[in-house]
Amino acid sequence: MSSMELYIAIAIMALVNFLTRVFPFIFFAKRDLPQSLNFIEKFFPATIMTILVFYTLKDINFSLYPYGIKELAGIFFTAVLHLVLKNYLISIFLGTIFYMALVQYL
Repeated sequence: MSSMELYIAIAIMALVNFLTRVFPFIFFAKRDLPQSLNFIEKFFPATIMTILVFYTLKDINFSLYPYGIKELAGIFFTAVLHLVLKNYLISIFLGTIFYMALVQYL
């Protein structure tokens, strides 16, 4: 692949990415959101949090040392963050960083 083909591919991917992000704002600018999108907007963050909890716990063997303490500490930390800050994005972001730090450094 030549450099020009690479630049064209990157430009096309950037344009497609931009359009997928802008499309909802253009399409729904003068209309109310459909009920299905309101439902997704309301419940999607909690669904993502639930998926992350199951993903964290799926391969843990609680009968072997360290008994899943790092994972449970990460979940507890994230839950406390969310109860205090009431912000899904910050809770998920900081909870993930905390969990990854526990896994890498302890």
